[in-house]
Amino acid sequence: MVAAGAALADEVGLAGLTMGLLAERVGVRTPSLYKHVSGQENLNRRIAALALSEAADAVGGAVQGYAGRDALAAAARAFRAFVLAHPGRYAATLGMEPSGPDDPLAAASRRLLDAFTAVLRGYEIAESDVNHALRMLRSLCHGFATLQAANGFQWSTDIDESFEWLIAFTDRGLRAV
Repeated sequence: MVAAGAALADEVGLAGLTMGLLAERVGVRTPSLYKHVSGQENLNRRIAALALSEAADAVGGAVQGYAGRDALAAAARAFRAFVLAHPGRYAATLGMEPSGPDDPLAAASRRLLDAFTAVLRGYEIAESDVNHALRMLRSLCHGFATLQAANGFQWSTDIDESFEWLIAFTDRGLRAV
């Protein structure tokens, strides 16, 4: 049920995802959904956990065997590709906070954070600056990918070229810290 909800969110946007629309998509009556999820909030939370887990798999797999700029580029490209392929499910992750340490959302979030932390090991970043660097990476990758997904780059310069420029700029910045 969650996978179907996530796929539907990618099609219609998270804001357009409703229990009624999901029920129609999977061929059941809306009350039948409540055997699987307790409501819209629970569905969105479970979609967010799925999305974070999938993003962690994508980024973690992409950086394996790489370090430094190569790891940064692999992580950024994998994250961007995930957001572009799954804009609805990624939207579910925004502002969603884990209810506790055992929440699947917390575990998936840690896995994604660990993948980006692995990227930073290829740079000489002081331990006291790692959280700042992680926030910067998230802001850059999230910002670019969500703007692109929302068709926010409507001028003629090639988007892929701009993304590669962002990776190179970030690499230079991380090396200068």
